[in-house]
This record gives sequence, C-alpha cells and structure tokens, in this order.
Amino acid sequence: MSHTSRDRTIAFAGVFQAADLVNQIAVEGKVEPIAFNTSINSLFQTNPATTDEVFGGVAGIERGLQCLIKQLGANHQGRDINITRYVISLLHLERKLSRQHQMLDKIATGIEKAQAQSVHFSTTHSNVIANLAGLYQETVSSLTPRIVVSGAQGHLTVTENAEQVRALLLAGIRAAILWRQCGGKRWKLLFSRNEMRAEVNRLLGEIRNK
Repeated sequence: MSHTSRDRTIAFAGVFQAADLVNQIAVEGKVEPIAFNTSINSLFQTNPATTDEVFGGVAGIERGLQCLIKQLGANHQGRDINITRYVISLLHLERKLSRQHQMLDKIATGIEKAQAQSVHFSTTHSNVIANLAGLYQETVSSLTPRIVVSGAQGHLTVTENAEQVRALLLAGIRAAILWRQCGGKRWKLLFSRNEMRAEVNRLLGEIRNK
C-alpha cells in the first residue's frame, strides 16, 4: 500500500464518511444508500491493489470528502462536533485494536462470514448488516472508551438503525486501519491541515471531471 498524501486523504475520508453516515442515522433516522453501500463494501476489500480500490474508486467516498472539507474549513458553522468526536474515537479505538491480535483474528473471521453471506443476499442486506453489527458488539464495543452516539432516541432505538450504526462504526475502524497503513499519524493531523485540504479539493476535482 502506497504512502502518498492522496492515499492518506482517501482513507481519512473513509473514516469521515462512516462517521457522517452514523450521524445521519442518529439525527434523521435514515442513511444515504450509495455511500452506505460503499462504506460497508469496504469491509470486504481484504486485498486491495490501491487505496482507491477499497472504496470502488474515489467517487465512492465523495460524501466523506465533502464532510472532511467542511470539518477542515475555517468556517466553524460548517463543522459538526459529533462527527469530529466519532472520528477521534475511531482513530483511538483503532490504535487499541491494533494491539489485540485475537480480537483482530475474530474480526477477520467474522468479516469473511459476512462476505460469504453477502454473495447470497447483497452487501447491505439486513442479515449481513446484523452480522456485522453483532461482530462490532462482540469485539470493538468491548474496548474503552466506547463510542456514544448522540441523536434522537426515537431513531437510535430502532433495531435496523442501531445495527446500521454499528456496522458503519466497524467500517470506520477499517478505514482508520487503512489510514494508518498509508502512513497516517494522529499528531501529524495538527500540522497537515492545509495539505489535506488541498488534496481533498484535488480529489473532488477528479470526481467532477469524470
């Protein structure tokens, strides 16, 4: 896996996309289907040749790129504190998870089973999502601090929504792993905001020009 700024930005946008979709479910009680499919499908890309391939091309993380540019912007009005909180938590939990080898093995096995199931149904079929949600609960959810999702309880108590949230958090962890594999480091985020903002704009330009 290459370690370019482009690769790190794509992976980081994957984290933001998962966090943004979690927030959408919590606040609106629904999820944007194309971005949701991309994030969930990224879990099944276990041997990608490129970072783009994890998300089916750069267009697959357009929502994440749009969210990232808002969070990086100088205008505080465009930022969402909950999305920022979810991203920080996902990066923190990924680091903890990287030291839990048995848990990583369990996640890999669980994803293989869910992938096999998706062949018979679809990537975002309720049975597949339920299995991924259960896998998150049995593994990452046991690490601390747990991610507390803020939103309308009327949305969060719906079983389908809760399962989609957990599956997306697992996808967020996967993107965080990818970001670290591409050379991403949390302390560097403090000093590379301008570089990342420029890279996001380049990637959005790629999408618009296709």
